[in-house]
Amino acid sequence: MPEYTVLAALSVLGTVAVERFWLRTGVFRTAQYWVAMGIVAVFQVLVDGWLTKLSAPIVLYDEAQTLGVRWPWDIPVEDFLFGFSMVTLTILLWLRRGRRDEERTR
Repeated sequence: MPEYTVLAALSVLGTVAVERFWLRTGVFRTAQYWVAMGIVAVFQVLVDGWLTKLSAPIVLYDEAQTLGVRWPWDIPVEDFLFGFSMVTLTILLWLRRGRRDEERTR
């Protein structure tokens, strides 16, 4: 399996494991999280689509390192996995930090 694909999948598994076994914020059960992820996805498609369009790419990928599946607008599907991991991990850490600050002020 291509390296970029493996790393993207591992990033998702790692992020979900961090939530499930360590932070336990419950974020995956909230509507706010899924609405936020929908908003992120819309803007990711716009920006990533512009950056990776095959007609005039700004960012190039070694196709041997990806699955070669590009959707929509020539976006490698692995970019969505990394985007999920990056945004979700940021939200998880933000929530965890907020909870610690709340506990200190009690």
